[in-house]
Amino acid sequence: MAAKPQRESEQEVRSWGFLHVFTWSDGPNAHYSPHSHAGLTTHLIRKGQLTMTYPKEKGSEKKTYTVGDRIDVEAGRVHEVWMGPEGCTYVIGE
Repeated sequence: MAAKPQRESEQEVRSWGFLHVFTWSDGPNAHYSPHSHAGLTTHLIRKGQLTMTYPKEKGSEKKTYTVGDRIDVEAGRVHEVWMGPEGCTYVIGE
């Protein structure tokens, strides 16, 4: 699936009510150790894939997201993220 143009993707995330919106890219197999954010965040995948889990939650499994997927992470929710072998580009809304 081809991604929308960056500007269009960022506008879509703004339309969801997020005021701070930007596009971010991570290289192949990048990893973010368990962390949380002070507020609700969203991620709209534009290219590549990422895998996320919630390590402090009983029974949490890793789930992989690809182009076009939206992932919301509630404020204070601890999550861990791995980028795919091609890396990942995504729009973040805060």
